[in-house]
Amino acid sequence: MRNGSKHGEASPFSDKIVFSQVKERLGGNLRIILSGAAPLSAHVEEFLRVVACCHIMQGYGLTETCAGTFVSLPNELSMLGTVGPPVPNVDVRLESVPEMGYDALASTPRGEICLRGKTLFTGYYKREDLTNEVMVDGWFHTGDIGEWQPNGSMKVIDRKKNIFKLSQGEYVAVENLENVFGSASVVDSIWVYGNSFESFLVAVVNPNKQALERWASDNGVKGDFESICKDPKAKGYILGELTKTGKEKQLKGFEFIKAVHLDHEPFDMDRDLLTPQHLRRRGLNCSSIIRVRSMTCTRV
Repeated sequence: MRNGSKHGEASPFSDKIVFSQVKERLGGNLRIILSGAAPLSAHVEEFLRVVACCHIMQGYGLTETCAGTFVSLPNELSMLGTVGPPVPNVDVRLESVPEMGYDALASTPRGEICLRGKTLFTGYYKREDLTNEVMVDGWFHTGDIGEWQPNGSMKVIDRKKNIFKLSQGEYVAVENLENVFGSASVVDSIWVYGNSFESFLVAVVNPNKQALERWASDNGVKGDFESICKDPKAKGYILGELTKTGKEKQLKGFEFIKAVHLDHEPFDMDRDLLTPQHLRRRGLNCSSIIRVRSMTCTRV
């Protein structure tokens, strides 16, 4: 398949002798698997293309676009990790988002995915304000950031708005969660992270120094503030307090934090880790508007 062979011709012997068992477990007559709602990991898609003895395709669409607007081609292995080319009934363009560093006219075009066509919705019910916000000159602005691939397929790489999906399709409004969890007395600052390939949220937390040191003294955890932040017991304590706060605020199950990293250094403007919203929340003044750069997130 990597050398250009079509799926059914790549290794019929393996399909018949080895992978036919997988085919039978899936009912024996499966011809196509179409994935949508949330991204399908490239390694999962590749694995399924090999073992499922059927075509695996990934699509993209929204309720406002009457579902499908992109769909990958079954015999093009180069489209792994993308949502494929547009379907014939829509026009697609990318719109530059300079505040996020995305240029639709660059050598690798990146920008907000905008759609136009007769299959689009006419507007939100009794919400002309929201309709006018997303429909500009006949183009529907999806809020998703895409990257055109050399083979004509689209790869969704980011969100323009601070809302994203988890792997089970749940939408997460991360700013709201940061406000909720930031109200915990043991938290000075918190950054909540998730992506569409995982089913849960993690967070980087600046603990309140006095509260954490008081807890450490009461629970026999010794060392300076930095070493306390590295202690697994401290992480468990902070995670427990976040869970308690989430229950008090009646958050949904997928909105709870499942793992934390404790950072002893406060978030600051020098490292571009604070937005004007954070500063206003703390009652501080900001003479210039800064953009938060993407933080490198490893598993915690």
